Amino acid sequence: MKYSELIIRPRDLRGASGVALEVLPEKIGFEYLKFQARALAAGEKYSAQTGAFELGLVLLAGRCDIESPLGRWDDIGRRSNVFGGLPYALYLPVDAGFTVVARTDCELAFCYCKAEKPYPARLVTPDEVKIEIRGGGNATRQINKIFQPDFPAHRLLVVEVFTPSGNWSSYPPHKHDAHHPPEEADLEEFYYYRIDRPEGFAVQKVYNPDRSLDATLTVRDGELVLVPEGYHPVVAAPGYNVYYLNALAGSARSMAAADDPALAWVRDTWKDKDPRVPLVTRGMSR
Repeated sequence: MKYSELIIRPRDLRGASGVALEVLPEKIGFEYLKFQARALAAGEKYSAQTGAFELGLVLLAGRCDIESPLGRWDDIGRRSNVFGGLPYALYLPVDAGFTVVARTDCELAFCYCKAEKPYPARLVTPDEVKIEIRGGGNATRQINKIFQPDFPAHRLLVVEVFTPSGNWSSYPPHKHDAHHPPEEADLEEFYYYRIDRPEGFAVQKVYNPDRSLDATLTVRDGELVLVPEGYHPVVAAPGYNVYYLNALAGSARSMAAADDPALAWVRDTWKDKDPRVPLVTRGMSR
């Protein structure tokens, strides 16, 4: 894979509705994951089928109703953007039809994963999202746990990560590209980015132990980075808070990962958490 192909850039919708970004597994060499970011105008409807995929639908912004033969979920979503609070997210299994009806202008992330086993449809509300403050010092970040290994699904795992201005994330660099349970699972992954100001950016590395893959990527608002293998740390540019949505799937229903052994020592230097974290909390809604 060429380095340039690790970044998927969005269409400029210029305030209109439609698909801003789409990633299909057969186009990127993934086995399980596909992704779509879509904007809906207030009053607009979008209908689809999950087919051979299970789906994690994450409300990035706005409010909507979702109808399906498996249930109805009215007036979900509260935040005006990803920095405005914790998420609502809906899990739908394979072979499920659904319709989204936007109550306000909405931004939606569709995290699809190939699956064979059906599981019950379920809405995850902000009150059910678990917040973890991970790391320390200038590698402190916030993890919003949406679909974790104990969530009833076949393969799909989804989290949100908030990294304060100037901080590192996914650090020390870790990888999950080999099946060595319980220490490491073989997982493909993507990072879907939002930045709290449009001119901001993050920098992400993706590299193998032997450096046969060694990419340094400048990532901007609305872009997506593919992580097919290797270590993949992130740093937020000073002055800009960074959000990314992670979806993962692979050889085990596990988030187990292996640190880069050359850099793992930094964990022992962390004495305090960054007081700016958490960046978003349960009581927020803006």
